[in-house]
Amino acid sequence: MLINKKVVKRIDVKTPKGAHLRVDIIDQKIGRNFAQCAVVKDAGAEADVTHGARIYAKVRYSDKKGIFITGGEGVGMVTKPGLAVSVGEYAINPTPREMITKEVAPYLSKNRGMEVIISVPGGREIAKSTFNPRLGIVGGISIIGTTGIVEPKSTDAYKKSLSLQIDVLKAGGYKKVTLVLGYVGEKFCKERLGYKPDSIIKIGDHIGFMLLECAKKNIKSVLLVGHVGKLVKVANGQLDTNIKFGDNRIKTIAHYAGLCGAKNEIIEEVSRQASAEAAVDILKKYNLTQTFERIAKRTVDVLKKLVNNQLSVRCILLSLSGEELAAYPKK
Repeated sequence: MLINKKVVKRIDVKTPKGAHLRVDIIDQKIGRNFAQCAVVKDAGAEADVTHGARIYAKVRYSDKKGIFITGGEGVGMVTKPGLAVSVGEYAINPTPREMITKEVAPYLSKNRGMEVIISVPGGREIAKSTFNPRLGIVGGISIIGTTGIVEPKSTDAYKKSLSLQIDVLKAGGYKKVTLVLGYVGEKFCKERLGYKPDSIIKIGDHIGFMLLECAKKNIKSVLLVGHVGKLVKVANGQLDTNIKFGDNRIKTIAHYAGLCGAKNEIIEEVSRQASAEAAVDILKKYNLTQTFERIAKRTVDVLKKLVNNQLSVRCILLSLSGEELAAYPKK
């Protein structure tokens, strides 16, 4: 719209996972040096507080060369370390930034750049019903996402589909099942371990449910891979890691750091963090990485007890960047 000065009513978008979507555009506005429009967030059947929110993009020319992505009204600012975006930046995560850059790049000229401003009217109020304030994201919501599609990780239908995936793997001759909690674990298994995509089941928060299903279906071995911030909840006995069932991540990490010899001042520093990722950085700084091994072992112990030792369990803890923090058993 900025280039052609003509209103666009719908666009075709290719998501990071390769799916093609046709998205309706609303509130189009074209000025001399800018164009603006919005889409309505559709969360499907998910209980998502951002469902129905209007997400605006405003594009305008810049005297500086390149593409500059920033936030406007209702988009939060990062104030604490440990997230995918640095302190002092708007909470627009890497994957959305990549998508924006890919779409804007073909329209760049040699002499000037473009600025993209993302805003969410009402985002400040919406954010009060999210986990953002505790993570140090202030002033609005986060623009997050790794696939471009809302996945119904908390529904009974999703659980049934997960159980069916075990059946498919069994039918394919698999005796070992690899369970990942999300995109970070999935990427690790494909790129670092060389596993085929169809051998991996992405289970969201439903860890206890899936271990019981594996035992019921006579699976012999399970590899569980995920972010330490989720798996530390399992170590604390929480078998569904959804936030509504509790959140003692930081307290539990601090506890295990103490068991590994952390001094009181280090335990207190860990306890003050808003995210597991920030706690990870502190433990690394003080050479207390054995804490992750204790958490991994405890996670395995909890899960083996859950299934009465009917199957072998191995656990790999990851950081947000996909770094392996610990594995138990090691092999």
